[in-house]
Amino acid sequence: MAGGDIENRGGGAKRYSNSINDSSGGSYISSSTYMIDDTEPQWTSWLVPVFVVANVAFFVVVMYVNNCPRHKLVGKCVARFLGRFSLEPLRENPLFGPSSSTLKKLGALEWTKVVINHQGWRLITCIWLHAGVFHLLANMLSLIFIGIRLEQQFGFLRIGILYLVSGFGGSVLSSLFIRNNISVGASGALFGLLGAMLSELITNWTIYTNKASALLTLVVIIVINLAIGILPHVDNFTHIGGFLTGFLLGFILLPRPQLGWLEHGNIPVRTGLKSKYKPHQYVLWVASIVLLVVGLAVALVVLFREEDGNEYCTWCHYLSCVPTSRWDCNQNN
Repeated sequence: MAGGDIENRGGGAKRYSNSINDSSGGSYISSSTYMIDDTEPQWTSWLVPVFVVANVAFFVVVMYVNNCPRHKLVGKCVARFLGRFSLEPLRENPLFGPSSSTLKKLGALEWTKVVINHQGWRLITCIWLHAGVFHLLANMLSLIFIGIRLEQQFGFLRIGILYLVSGFGGSVLSSLFIRNNISVGASGALFGLLGAMLSELITNWTIYTNKASALLTLVVIIVINLAIGILPHVDNFTHIGGFLTGFLLGFILLPRPQLGWLEHGNIPVRTGLKSKYKPHQYVLWVASIVLLVVGLAVALVVLFREEDGNEYCTWCHYLSCVPTSRWDCNQNN
């Protein structure tokens, strides 16, 4: 459960945890007030910067392929001085990015192509695509603030698994409930990191100071970001799926050894400790593995049987969009 010597570590220091999260509707950043009183060394963060560079690179490739002047009158493209990298007209993409047809071509999440055309790879590729400059900027800033801190604490292997599997989980849930729109972006993976932060706090509860303050801060951030997801044009199912996947993975990948074990160099001498982890950590570990495997398996079976998740949950569409006098949710689902 605890990764070790396969990851490079830097110097030891006390570690402070920050809580930051992004949604498709914007970025919300806040610092929590809790601290871990241990002297375990930190890992050197390199995977998260690689993810950021990869996302930016993919966006550049998308804009190159999009080539707005090729299919639009030159005067209609935004930032025409960029040539083939110029942006689509704002009435078509207010986020300053490519056309929806280009995103579909390069791997956007779309139910018909995933299920009917058997292009399941889109459940992964959509994580690396972004709808525009603003979308990319919001997600990458959030990834930097969340991911680097988590990678320093837990290493590249566990955080890499969290990011990718959470993004996949978000894509699966989105495909179950949304059929008529495309979806792109790293928000599901980012919500997974946030969910893992919550489960990490729960499973390692006894080693934190200012527990109540830390929990309250994290819960408030989660509620605010999920609330943003009920606005139109925001795929909240991706957020929820990513969050739930990351929450379960946090119990599996992020438990910390008991302090007495750490203080004696992982040798339980004179401490009375017979186990590296506490009983409740093992229980949560097993339960989370079962729930995650069964949940993803059932979701994939239902999805590829071409069944609509809304038939099983008639009220779930409200989780992604709540209709008001100002907008019609039927335009978004």
